[in-house]
Order: sequence, then structure tokens, then C-alpha cells
Amino acid sequence: MINSVIYTILGMNVLVFLLMGLDKSKAVHGKWRIPEKWLLIMGFFGGGIGFSTSMIVFKHKLSKGYFRWTAFVGSLILLGSGAWYILKGLK
Repeated sequence: MINSVIYTILGMNVLVFLLMGLDKSKAVHGKWRIPEKWLLIMGFFGGGIGFSTSMIVFKHKLSKGYFRWTAFVGSLILLGSGAWYILKGLK
């Protein structure tokens, strides 16, 4: 059970990282973009670390406060839930 949760979270973070990179590439080339709401949803619900990392690596959406806020809160949710799983397992 715990392995499937870890793989799901890891997959979500890799996916959101790749989607942010793709969106940055599309923005540079003036092509159709990934809707912001989907990037925000994925960053908030399980992809906070990948979301935050992609913002820094690709220098994408850094000027938008609500993206920075989502990256911060999404990362806190991810780290908090990870700490909860670890502490729960220690009992």
C-alpha cells in the first residue's frame, strides 16, 4: 500500500514537472498552451515538489503570485503528508 502511494506521488511530481517544461516551451514558441488551472490543480494536489522545482528550472510562472503560493502550499501538503506517513509507521 505505502509503495503505491509513493509511486503515485512520485509520478505526479514528474508529470507536473514535465508539463511545466512543455508549457514553457510552448510559450516561447507561441503555440497552444496548457491551461493554467490544470497546472495549478496538479501542483496543489500531489505535485508540489515537481511544481516548485519546474518553476525554478524552467524560470516559468515565477512572476505570478498565485503560482508561487500554490507551489508553496502544494509542497507543504506533500511534505506534511509524507511526515504523517513516517510518524504513523513508527508507532
